[in-house]
Amino acid sequence: MLLRKITLEEFGAYRGKQSLDLTPGKKKPIVLIGGLNGCGKTTLLDAIQLALYGSRARCSGRGSKPYETYLRESINRQADPSRGSSVTLEFTVVIDGREHYYRVVRSWRTSGKSLKEFLNVYVDEEYGEKSRTGRKVVPTGKFNRLLSEGWADHVEDLLPLEIASLSFFDGEKIESLADPERAASVIESAVHSLLGVSTVQQLRTDLLALQRRQKLSDEDQHLMDAIYAQEKEREAVQQKLEVVHQDLAQRRSELTKAKRQLETLERAFEKEGGGLFERRVELEAERKQVADRLAEARAALIQLAAGPLPLLMLGAQVEDVRKQAEQERAAAEMGQVLGVLAERDQWLLDLLPEAARGTVLEELEADRTRRAQATALPVDLSLPHDAVAQLSVLDEVLDRDRARAAELLTLAASTTEHLDQLDRQLAGVPAKSKVEAIQVARVEQLQEVARVQAECARASEQLEELKRRRESVTASLARAHDDFVRTKVKAEEVERIIKYSEKARTTLDRFGEALLQRHISRLEVAMLQSFKELMRKQGLVKDLRIDTDKFTLTLSDAEGESIDPGRLSAGERQLLAVSLLWGLMKVAGNRLPSVIDTPLGRLDSKHREHLVDRYFPYASEQVLLLSTDEEIDEYLLGRLKKSVARTYTLAHDDKEFTTGVVEGYWWTTGAPHVA
Repeated sequence: MLLRKITLEEFGAYRGKQSLDLTPGKKKPIVLIGGLNGCGKTTLLDAIQLALYGSRARCSGRGSKPYETYLRESINRQADPSRGSSVTLEFTVVIDGREHYYRVVRSWRTSGKSLKEFLNVYVDEEYGEKSRTGRKVVPTGKFNRLLSEGWADHVEDLLPLEIASLSFFDGEKIESLADPERAASVIESAVHSLLGVSTVQQLRTDLLALQRRQKLSDEDQHLMDAIYAQEKEREAVQQKLEVVHQDLAQRRSELTKAKRQLETLERAFEKEGGGLFERRVELEAERKQVADRLAEARAALIQLAAGPLPLLMLGAQVEDVRKQAEQERAAAEMGQVLGVLAERDQWLLDLLPEAARGTVLEELEADRTRRAQATALPVDLSLPHDAVAQLSVLDEVLDRDRARAAELLTLAASTTEHLDQLDRQLAGVPAKSKVEAIQVARVEQLQEVARVQAECARASEQLEELKRRRESVTASLARAHDDFVRTKVKAEEVERIIKYSEKARTTLDRFGEALLQRHISRLEVAMLQSFKELMRKQGLVKDLRIDTDKFTLTLSDAEGESIDPGRLSAGERQLLAVSLLWGLMKVAGNRLPSVIDTPLGRLDSKHREHLVDRYFPYASEQVLLLSTDEEIDEYLLGRLKKSVARTYTLAHDDKEFTTGVVEGYWWTTGAPHVA
């Protein structure tokens, strides 16, 4: 299998449509993808697995979440959920000597409260033939309905899920493979599935089934009675198992109902104002604060009203007083002028000759008469001489008080509205007894849910026990059939079939053991060689053995003493796990892609150089490395460059929280050093 292209649309942090060409080059198997922490490297690894396996995919971002929840949360936060997201994976597989091009499109979108998922598979059956012409071919895959509907089974033939975990892995998390039990399960799964041992076992099982079909002809009565008794016992166990299975289903149904009832009580608690009841003390405290603010505002208004503020209602009268004050001031000034003019006029008359005095005296008296008339007021209030100034000061005070009063009135209105709102909320607080009754019901329902869950657990344990009993009875029945076949079958054809099928089974047993031993031996050599190539301490491990029964891994030092993997450092355990995966790939012929996330996380500089020089270029025909700038740095990039076919950098926008794909890697032409 070779991965050709992956396209992400509104998936996770990837905004819009982002595509990466993953095709390796000639003698350049590596596609290097760089990204800082949180930029979407692991999301890219998850996308490959999600496209292939759907709900069975072991995505790191899913954890224990339901599959539907994971898909909802995988839609980019800025995208329209009704349009949804999609992951498209394109790859080629050689089947029966012909190369086929697959395009798998997995998409999903929300529709109201539900989520809809779609899977479309396109296959180009003639791709391999067209590719052999030497010209570049654009795949023209056709939609295949049967493959789309049965993809979960078909992908197991192409790349079983258990094997995918060996091909797609997190460099920091594979350290757990150094654990003997974990390594044993991986080795057993890989040897049987990846190296073909399971095929031999399946042939043995098929031959055994063929034998048993022949056992029912011409049975001996005594052996038939034994077989009949075994079958009756198995039937009884099967019936009891079905009863327990139905009981478990009923318990699960009860559990579902109990949970729904609990949800109903929760909603009833909320509907009855349980939230307000829990916030009652807080609301009362807030109301007191708001009432105090309203009282303060009203007190301030009363204080303002006790001052000159009411004069704002007598604006016209105040204006009349101002005019009167100005007139009285002008009259007073004119009176003072008249006194001065009398003295002046006398002085002038004294200076004039007697002949001219009469005319001038008439003019001066006429002038004083006019001025005297100006001092005569219709109304004389005898206002103070500084009344005009006092009225100006009053205007300033009234302007200030007017603004302050408006401010206080606005505050009082908003505070009154807030107080009314709090009063309405407090009025909606339910009675304590009513809420307490619902709370008691909730506690009782929680206990009921726990009780039904315990019953489900007990029924599950009983079901497993009955399954083990059924397997035991089935094994006894098989032995009874074997005894019957060996002693009582007389028909020549049946004897011949049994004879040769038994012989074939024996041959397959020996072949299977030999094949298993051969693969184990090759795997031991490949793992030890890989480990020594990657290790800095060449003398640390001298020998490596794998038990053919339990598939446990044993390391030995130069003195032949076993080495506990727990004594190895975290980096050494990681290298041991990498050696296990590399050895399996070597024995399997490097026919699967290797996708490695965080490849150098816990390793020192020397071990990093060993991985870059000795592992990555030879791990497989296609190697995808998802690295940070501190793992594959500028120095290691130089050592790796001759094996790199393509490079990409995941550029993350810290403001929009989105990721885009740009060609090139840090320190290479055309790739900006993104932050």
